[in-house]
Amino acid sequence: MNQIIDQLGGNTDAAKGKGERTRERILEITEQAVLQKGFGATSIEEIVCEAEITKSGFFYHFKDKNELARALLVRHIEKDEILLDQVFERGKELADDPLQQFLIGLKMFAELVEDLPQGHPGCLVAAYCYQERLFDREIYDLNQQAVLGWRKRFRVILDKIVEQYPPNEPVDIDELADMVATVIEGGIVMSKALGRPYLLANQMMLLRSFVKLLFTKQAG
Repeated sequence: MNQIIDQLGGNTDAAKGKGERTRERILEITEQAVLQKGFGATSIEEIVCEAEITKSGFFYHFKDKNELARALLVRHIEKDEILLDQVFERGKELADDPLQQFLIGLKMFAELVEDLPQGHPGCLVAAYCYQERLFDREIYDLNQQAVLGWRKRFRVILDKIVEQYPPNEPVDIDELADMVATVIEGGIVMSKALGRPYLLANQMMLLRSFVKLLFTKQAG
């Protein structure tokens, strides 16, 4: 995620103080480890070793592993929001038509993930779903809010499109909004499972084609 935000000019780590940078370093190390092998298999000891800090230094920032999990998820959601804001706001800058804005945003997202040499690193929201028994109710609810936030974001975009372009087939707009997030998440899984980083970008472009066909008036 950081790689994509860096490409968009959204990284502000240089402005942070030493304590903030250390905390960010811990979160970055933890995220990489969790995406590679899961939260349960990620130990405080390996995080401390990789961050080159003491255990007391770790506990200065996080009282326990559950607090670390919560902070990591909040950070991930915030970075997701930054990325999606920048991508789809760019679409608004380049076009006045709501359908074209969305199509541009989807294409930009596909191009950004296609430029990642190792592919998209993965999604913590999905990783937490698979290991939800490790976390407390607050983290479970936070994860659910993230998914519902995706629905709300894309529903707002799609409602504006529907105002001008009635769909060619009956469609539930909430479910269509969910489909956008589902294609992204599913594309990440397929890319990693098959070792083909470009698959996520391909899925995004197929989604773009589907949206275009759904809302574009067909001749005859």
